[in-house]
Amino acid sequence: MRLGISSALTTASAPEWAKAHKALGCGAVVFPFDHTADEETIAGYAAAARDVGLIIAEVGAWCNPVSPDAQTRRKALDRCKAQLRLADAIDARCCVNIAGAAGSLWDGAYRENYSQEHWDATVASIREIIDDVKPTRTYYTLEPMPWMIPHDPDEYLRLIQAVDRERLAVHMDLANWITNTRKLFFSNEFAQECFAKLGSLVRSCHLKDVALAPEFTLRLLESRVGEGCVDLIEYARLADKADPDMPMLLEHQPNDDIYKEDLRKVQEWFKEV
Repeated sequence: MRLGISSALTTASAPEWAKAHKALGCGAVVFPFDHTADEETIAGYAAAARDVGLIIAEVGAWCNPVSPDAQTRRKALDRCKAQLRLADAIDARCCVNIAGAAGSLWDGAYRENYSQEHWDATVASIREIIDDVKPTRTYYTLEPMPWMIPHDPDEYLRLIQAVDRERLAVHMDLANWITNTRKLFFSNEFAQECFAKLGSLVRSCHLKDVALAPEFTLRLLESRVGEGCVDLIEYARLADKADPDMPMLLEHQPNDDIYKEDLRKVQEWFKEV
């Protein structure tokens, strides 16, 4: 397992960026630029990561390639392809996106997200992205979300079978799939199910926690590691068993000081993993 943070830190050059992450004990990084950066910058940061032994865990696409708005959908598909090309060029483990939403909010919860029409559009969008780019060194992956495709590990497997493309793989975000208290209180068992079904296909993982709010009705809240109920040690153990080079990236923190605090926490917890 290779820990990392979803922050570029405050650095002035590619070597400084890579060395700053390495000094924190990171083994993986998120690439800090998108496809619009100049070739020299892209090549320089990719080389700097390699020079200090950092894996580029992921290149983010973060857009809605199944938007109901045609113009938005076209721009998103183009972005996904460009980001996948970038990931392939720099030998990132994956290009990651979400499946996309059937409404105006790119990551929104809509009833239509569960429709057959939306399923078909999702399959078609992934095929188009992979078929146009034809990556050979990286994979296109979807981060699980609580309210869109894929809803659980079984649906992820069905999606992979439906898309039928070798370069579709899995991005694991266990917290995003914890959508009820049974999954929360027995997160170790849920994590075991996820990795039993998908482990060989997982290219990168996000690392965060989930807390149960005391108010009615049910409210599950993303939290800092250690402030929720998820068995993060079991999650890390399973990720490491699936691949000793598996990236596990902390995310969604407001500043670098908190990222560093949480990184130190999980580094201590995972010593025996």
